[in-house]
Amino acid sequence: MDKKKKIIFMGTPSYATVIFEKLLENDYKIVALFTQPDKPVGRKQILTPPHIKEFCLECGLSLPIYQPNSLKSVESVDIIKKIDPDIIIVAAYGQILPKEILDIAPCINLHASLLPKYRGASPIQEAILNDDNYTGVTSMLMDVGLDSGDILGWKYCKIEQDITVDILFDKLANLAALLTLETLENFENIKPKKQNKALVSHCSKIVKNDGIIEFNDAKEIYQKYKAYKFWPGIALLSGLKIKECKIKEIESVNKKGEILDITTDTVVVGCTKGSLVLSMLQPPSKKSMKAVDYLRGSRLGIQDIIN
Repeated sequence: MDKKKKIIFMGTPSYATVIFEKLLENDYKIVALFTQPDKPVGRKQILTPPHIKEFCLECGLSLPIYQPNSLKSVESVDIIKKIDPDIIIVAAYGQILPKEILDIAPCINLHASLLPKYRGASPIQEAILNDDNYTGVTSMLMDVGLDSGDILGWKYCKIEQDITVDILFDKLANLAALLTLETLENFENIKPKKQNKALVSHCSKIVKNDGIIEFNDAKEIYQKYKAYKFWPGIALLSGLKIKECKIKEIESVNKKGEILDITTDTVVVGCTKGSLVLSMLQPPSKKSMKAVDYLRGSRLGIQDIIN
């Protein structure tokens, strides 16, 4: 694709920023940025811009930045029509593009899964939860469906055994940036491929309660710990957060939450199936602490129950 053609970029988190920065480095003509509105963050509810907007402000980019509450508004559609882009690139934007915008120019989405697997809002977490060996990124032509458009290209990534969502997020962002360049460079010659409907699967938006666990299956808990480390984390019903853990083994049968062993720095806790090594815990409304310090403060010992 001719680098002089006008691109509108739509994205919000760091995943999008990595792709956006790669396009700028390669002299693509980005004429406008669309991102989500600033949101209140933390206990003090400080109004905070999205990651990609912060990047633009820090770099002093003189780029029009639009933050509409909805792309479905007449105003949003009119703005994009007036810009008259040659192509729209979308990466973890957080809003569905209506047909009125899809009809203005080709819209390319960089989705963080190997479509048609894991259409939806949380593909990176879903791949970890399901203990997949591989994941990747897909570039696709957007249509009115949810991640259902024709595929333009893929890039694959092996999921290492102990990788957490934040690390995998970064790896996939860099892959997506490279895939974006390849897709644009070859855009006129790519023959889009229809998605295989028989292989479609979906993943939903993560909510805070998804991180609630009981000491049932050690492996399932560990997969949740890796998938939800960035947010919402994992916690017991009591509100006790498990900040750092790993699998001890996955076959034994134990009482749920029973303390099996205490070492200098860690605590071994039994699950209905398997056991976990806990190293850092965070009680409600307190700072993170070593698991052994938590036991000492709670007067818990071997054979006692953590709940």
